[in-house]
Amino acid sequence: MSSWKFYHNPNCSKSREALAFLETEAVDFKTVEYIKYPPSRDELRELIAQMTGPLSALVRTKDVEFTAAPFDVNSAEEVALRLSEKPHLMERPVLQGKGKAVVGRPLENIKELIKK
Repeated sequence: MSSWKFYHNPNCSKSREALAFLETEAVDFKTVEYIKYPPSRDELRELIAQMTGPLSALVRTKDVEFTAAPFDVNSAEEVALRLSEKPHLMERPVLQGKGKAVVGRPLENIKELIKK
């Protein structure tokens, strides 16, 4: 079983960059195309509990859909609910593993996490 879970959007250049980095580093990870296969609310709760940095970093707050109907990005339960309903509002890429999770913006966040 993979030690890491990589939430990936192949249409995002930052996500593709992080994917290439993980492959180059020979990191054992499972790719989750979260737009096609949205994480459940429980999976998101687990991800949120492991997040390092502000919870708001997990939400695409500049997305038109978010600005039209904003929600409390500091509430773990609200973020889990909304992202389970609208996975495209999840910031990407995200790497989760070994009890931690980071948004890979900048890529250095992922680099630091895998080196720990």
